[in-house]
Amino acid sequence: MRGLDQQTMAQVQRSSLADQAADVLLDRVRSGEWALGAKLPGETTLAAQLGVGRSTAREAIRQLAGLGVLSSRQGSGVFVTALEARDDWDLVLRRSDILAVIEARTAIEAESAGLAATRRTPTELRAIRRTLAARRLSYTGVETHVDADTAFHRAVVQAAGNPILLELFDGFTPRLRPAMIEMLRLRGGLGSEDFNETDHDHHADLAAAIADRDSERAAALSRAHLRTLADALTAQSARP
Repeated sequence: MRGLDQQTMAQVQRSSLADQAADVLLDRVRSGEWALGAKLPGETTLAAQLGVGRSTAREAIRQLAGLGVLSSRQGSGVFVTALEARDDWDLVLRRSDILAVIEARTAIEAESAGLAATRRTPTELRAIRRTLAARRLSYTGVETHVDADTAFHRAVVQAAGNPILLELFDGFTPRLRPAMIEMLRLRGGLGSEDFNETDHDHHADLAAAIADRDSERAAALSRAHLRTLADALTAQSARP
């Protein structure tokens, strides 16, 4: 047991030392010691400068590569690719105002809708229609409806055929879902039957535009829908 404890302690200490080495390297990049695109000294030289072993220096480089600051090119060395570490994506979303999230989602979904109209496959069109039908039956509960609505919009984004857009959409979902649920509950639920029919018709029009391969109309419908959502959230937040 003592041997295991000592091994664990050594791993923690090495990890902590690598974190410190990464912080020192990042400070040196920020200070302008290396310009954007510049090549860093070799691993052995860096390790000596940092006062750590080569494995620790290697881990520090790996950490900064994960943050987008450094890039290791096999056979060429390590290069500066950014002068500041990018924020963790989840942290950025948590810090962001919900309206900023909707604005970014509008950019993603409007573009995705246009691309989906051009690129969608028969299988993807069936998925859009299937999630549209499920959404139509989801007005019985707020959480059920929000999840069904998300599934429909995700099917549209997936039909765009761009994995980056899909990953971005999935990244927004945990931030947007509770805000949507809260807005609908504060508004007293899912609205009147007429409102629900109008809301469904709007989504059906989007699905139809994608089926017709009308990219301009699909993008415009998506943008209009999300603008309406942003306006509703703004009005909700303005209430005392």
